[in-house]
Amino acid sequence: MKCSFCSKSIDPGTGKMVVQSNGKILHFCSGKCEKNRGMGRDPRKFKWAQN
Repeated sequence: MKCSFCSKSIDPGTGKMVVQSNGKILHFCSGKCEKNRGMGRDPRKFKWAQN
């Protein structure tokens, strides 16, 4: 599976899965990606995020 913010591959048993109230499932590889998504940032503007 891939991170919902940076599109980095996530190994099985790692990362974090977040279920929104509308039923959409988001997977994050790190707290860094989760916090940036929560702040409404665009991953295309970051060099470390694989577009």
